[in-house]
Amino acid sequence: MFNKLKQFKDLRNQAKQMQNMLAQESAEADAAWGKVKVKINGNQEVLDIQIDPELLSPDNKEKLQNAIKDATNESIKKIQRIMAEKMQQSGFKMPEM
Repeated sequence: MFNKLKQFKDLRNQAKQMQNMLAQESAEADAAWGKVKVKINGNQEVLDIQIDPELLSPDNKEKLQNAIKDATNESIKKIQRIMAEKMQQSGFKMPEM
């Protein structure tokens, strides 16, 4: 039983280290022909959103909403690929229970 507790503690420490390392990574994606850009970090927190003023008119509301959604989803996919590579490179493995 104590061995399992040690494994959980080790796993938690590894996860904390990985989280700190991933916080240093970022990914950016754009949509609407580059008029909307979203940047996120490795903890999947939005760091920045840039919107071309042309899209801020009331006529472009739906277009802007879709562009933000598309850019956010794409940046999440990019950071997930980076995260997977970092985890693989660091040898991070889930312990068998």
